[in-house]
Amino acid sequence: MQDSLKRLRELEAEAELGGGQKRIEKQHAQGKLTARERINLLLDEGSFVEFDKFVVHRCQDFGMEKNKILGDGVVTGYGTINGRLVYIFSQDFTVFGGSLSGAFAKKVCKIMDLATKTGAPVIGLNDSGGARIQEGVESLAGYADIFLRNVLSSGVVPQISVIMGPTAGGAVYSPAVTDFTIMVKNSSFMFITGPDVIEAVTGEKITKEELGGADVHTTKTQVAHFAAENDEDALMIVKELMQFIPQNNMEDPPYQPTEDPADRREESIYSIIPSDPNKPYNMKDVIGKVVDDNYFFEIQESYAKNIIIGFARLGGRSVGIVANQPQFFAGALDYKAAIKGARFVRFCDAFNIPIITFEDQPGYMPGVAQEHGGVIVHGAKLLYAFAEATVPKITLITRKAYGGAYDVLGSKHFRADVNYAYPISEIAVMGPDGAVNILFRREIAEAENPVEKKAELVKMYRDKFANPYVTASLGYIDEIIDPADTRLKLIQALELTRNKRESNPPKKHGNIPL
Repeated sequence: MQDSLKRLRELEAEAELGGGQKRIEKQHAQGKLTARERINLLLDEGSFVEFDKFVVHRCQDFGMEKNKILGDGVVTGYGTINGRLVYIFSQDFTVFGGSLSGAFAKKVCKIMDLATKTGAPVIGLNDSGGARIQEGVESLAGYADIFLRNVLSSGVVPQISVIMGPTAGGAVYSPAVTDFTIMVKNSSFMFITGPDVIEAVTGEKITKEELGGADVHTTKTQVAHFAAENDEDALMIVKELMQFIPQNNMEDPPYQPTEDPADRREESIYSIIPSDPNKPYNMKDVIGKVVDDNYFFEIQESYAKNIIIGFARLGGRSVGIVANQPQFFAGALDYKAAIKGARFVRFCDAFNIPIITFEDQPGYMPGVAQEHGGVIVHGAKLLYAFAEATVPKITLITRKAYGGAYDVLGSKHFRADVNYAYPISEIAVMGPDGAVNILFRREIAEAENPVEKKAELVKMYRDKFANPYVTASLGYIDEIIDPADTRLKLIQALELTRNKRESNPPKKHGNIPL
């Protein structure tokens, strides 16, 4: 028995070295942690249990039969984050550049299947050169097996991808399907074809960072939700994210008790929101004033800044927040904001996270670029997401709610449960200036003093139509509230909807306008 145990320990030590000490040192020289170091930093100390440590590839060609390394380029298993079960795979760049083989794929698929069966999140730490060319179609089949599980697990268990090195070719599609993607600045890249291929085919010269770095994917493509400073920072973001989301689609998000009083008044909101509807302000200041401990965990901060999404807590309960940002484009919705908001709303709905909407917008962004960019089809995605969602939906109109965007952003007509408005809010088909120009064009033109006449008509329109009392008289606004009481009112609404049960008509799935 002792000899057998000695042999076991020797093999375990060999497997834990991966590609060897020299390659580990090279990884460190690039400012990157190894696959195992990343797991140990992310998971609770001593909680990691490894699967398939002794798996090796099956390739018999190109001299590969003589070059087999235990684990075959990926470390898989399970452990806990703050005591909660997660499944994890960590690609090991020190072994064949982290390239995917058939055996590698089977290891990943095994833990993905277990995650779905047992109802726990899957976290993928990606650092790979792509498919292992020596294995040909078997490597491609491995990717397909993983993609299938990504899709079937979507909306069942949370899936988080961390890009900590190169991710190229077909390998990019697994992270693209997952719920949240975190990239590391200056050391992680995502692209279908690399700079060399692009130059050869198109003549374009571009660096890896310019083509598919963290900045590109957080500001331009919206592939990534976060850009971390380094490996350690990326893993801390995962830990933070995990605090707001449930284990699976059958559970509620984790509750965290707070000493922040539910009835805390915030009269400072009076000075944050200007009475002049044309003056900008930072909606994050309003959000920060009312959520537990003034902490808001923003997502996709650098993309479509005219809409804000992220997680917070109210009365200890996790909530997803969608908000217009008057500091950018006056908070108007454009096609990028619609895509960003729709994906987040659907995640919250899939995982039982109440949605709170802070609304201040003048409508959809006008312009040829918007129309040709697909504001109709992309705007419809946001419409679809809000209408489809069955989780508690609470909407607060802080100032402006104009046009079709009023309908889309959690209106009572889209099955919102509780709708509030501040006394200064304006709710109408369009803003008073535009409405008066259309309705009273002739009267203004024929007036002795057109400027005075227009001002008079704008005041009339605002008093008669563009105020919350008209909407409240129809039952579309449940309560016009004192801004200082926002926190209390939102917590009351969450408590009111705690046991909400609502479902959509039976169907295989809807046909969202993708």
